[in-house]
Amino acid sequence: MNRPVTPLLDQVEFPHDLKTFSDAELSQVADELRQEVVSVVSETGGHLGAGLGVVELTVALHAVFDTPRDKLIWDVSHQCYPHKILTGRRDRMRSLRQKDGLSGFTKRSESPYDPFGAAHSSTSISAALGFSVARDLGGSCDDTGAGDAIAVIGDGSISAGMAFEALNNAGHLGKRLIVILNDNDMSIAPPTGAMSSYLTRLYSEGPFQELKAAAKGAVSFLPPPFREGAKRAKEALKGMAMGGTLFEELGFSYIGPVDGHDMDQLLPLLRTVRERATGPVLIHAITKKGKGYAPAEHAADRGHARGKFDVLTGKQAKKQSNAPSYTRVFADALLQHAAEDSRVCAVTAAMPDGTGLDLFAERYPSRCFDVGIAEQHGVTFCAGLAAGGMKPFCAMYSTFLQRGYDQVVHDVAIQRLPVRFAIDRAGLVGADGATHAGSFDVAFLANLPGMVVMAAADEAELKHMVATAVAHDEGPIAFRYPRGEGTGVDMPDRGEVLTIGKGRMIREGQGVAILSFGTRLSEVEKACEMLVAEGIAPTIADARFAKPLDRDMILKLAADHDALITIEEGAVGGFGSHVAQLLSDEGVFDYGLKFRSMVLPDIFIDQASPEHMYEVAAMNADQIADKVREVAG
Repeated sequence: MNRPVTPLLDQVEFPHDLKTFSDAELSQVADELRQEVVSVVSETGGHLGAGLGVVELTVALHAVFDTPRDKLIWDVSHQCYPHKILTGRRDRMRSLRQKDGLSGFTKRSESPYDPFGAAHSSTSISAALGFSVARDLGGSCDDTGAGDAIAVIGDGSISAGMAFEALNNAGHLGKRLIVILNDNDMSIAPPTGAMSSYLTRLYSEGPFQELKAAAKGAVSFLPPPFREGAKRAKEALKGMAMGGTLFEELGFSYIGPVDGHDMDQLLPLLRTVRERATGPVLIHAITKKGKGYAPAEHAADRGHARGKFDVLTGKQAKKQSNAPSYTRVFADALLQHAAEDSRVCAVTAAMPDGTGLDLFAERYPSRCFDVGIAEQHGVTFCAGLAAGGMKPFCAMYSTFLQRGYDQVVHDVAIQRLPVRFAIDRAGLVGADGATHAGSFDVAFLANLPGMVVMAAADEAELKHMVATAVAHDEGPIAFRYPRGEGTGVDMPDRGEVLTIGKGRMIREGQGVAILSFGTRLSEVEKACEMLVAEGIAPTIADARFAKPLDRDMILKLAADHDALITIEEGAVGGFGSHVAQLLSDEGVFDYGLKFRSMVLPDIFIDQASPEHMYEVAAMNADQIADKVREVAG
């Protein structure tokens, strides 16, 4: 594959190399950096649009500030590919998101230029404030020393409650802190809520080009004192009476809006802030996600996440599969029930495409709600919907549902409200690595009184579980399913309502029983095919439910076999722990039953293919077979 010609970028190994260039040359570096990002992601896949939107900002920040002494913290950090290229990692960029390669997010163990790891949103201002306070208290976090702390946060991320908590605290403390609001008018999905509308008004109601022309190349854009400079910047936008007021009321000096792609604005502005800021400052930069690469700019998601693609056309290679994705099965099943029951509604937190709810929104826009990056609010909103007589489906990735756990406990479970939790991306997810693994939801949900917890073994089972959730009005219910395609089983025309707390027998055997919870069932069946050739014929059962357990089936398996093995795609403390508690309570272990529980290991597993990650977790067919051989003697 032809690589872009990048004569100036080739001279940059670390950020200090940028300081040898003129401002005009820095603009060329940005152009070359954008080409390099497109080239890299075309070969590796990954997050494209977010990085393209901050190319100029990345170059300007590293050229003006003294990283890694100054701590540059990227919120979410899926926009960090340009940052990685400029910080000594360009030669490894084509290992991005692969086994033993670079992470797709910032990662402290990867580079001193990544002072704070991220992959979830709205954490950057809190972390940057922590660095600022540590600096002033004489803390020494590493051998780079203590300088400024700069948080770069998007308009979608700043709408979350945690970001406002940090802004409020930072304004109160008054520490020197720099927050750059990267306002690209879009998170993964179009941003929602009043905050997004407020930010849009800041530049849509006035002549942005006048501000751009007035500020171009002028350090005087920010005359001292800072508040006066911010006031003049705002007044340059005619008719914008409220610009920056919210942030200033929180104690920040507000500067902007500025064109985040114009180096002639960014460089003098950042230099002035570096030299003169004494307290918290917020720079409002307007950028465009996917900037400079037409296929990304014109895509509905601005090129958010891409597989490998052709640079000239932007087209991705289509995967060939005869099985639908689990996400699509959920979406189609929910649409089927929504057509029959007007009380069925759906809620997601800034992930309508990822959870399949974009299809629901097209069909039933008045019953579908994207609450933005606000999982806590989303869960309690669902609780209110349920209390009001609706049948809400709270569709979130497992890793993001963690952010709303207090609300699951306090607002849903204690009140026994029938919120239906559709938990996507359960188990190990591949290239996004440990930050996005759905490892903990079984453990943190199954310990809640009255909570029903299901896991689909295949796509047909998922369809049954959607139907079961629709019919369940006695309290909260959750069902989990993985990323990717199903197993190719025959699909029913409509889902069957399952009996709560009842599993199913897959095959009768002897000696050893394997009780599977979730999609490892296909690997269990492969393992048993191998074992039959050795004269070992285990029994296989699909638990379906972690809460409530199928007590009768489990006790019968224990009574009829010498050994019982549970397997699940979750951390210790989940399904296997509940089975062990039941067996202990019933005194089964007193009679010599061999019990083993196969769970995800007590480590965070780095990115790789899902198959390799499950190999690391010792949960593939060969390892399951080894476990059976062990207990069978």
